[in-house]
Amino acid sequence: MIVLGVILLIVGLLTGINIIWTIGIVLLVVGAALAILGGTGRKVGGRAHWY
Repeated sequence: MIVLGVILLIVGLLTGINIIWTIGIVLLVVGAALAILGGTGRKVGGRAHWY
C-alpha cells in the first residue's frame, strides 16, 4: 500500500492531476499506519500478520 501510494503521488505530481496526488497521500498515510500497528504486534483487521 505504501508503494502504491508513492507511485500515485509521483504520477499525480508529474501529470498535475490533483485527485491522484490526494489518493497517493491517503494511501501512503494509511499504509504507514498499518505498518506501524503491525510492527508493534497489534492485530490489524483481526489478523496477527498481514503480507
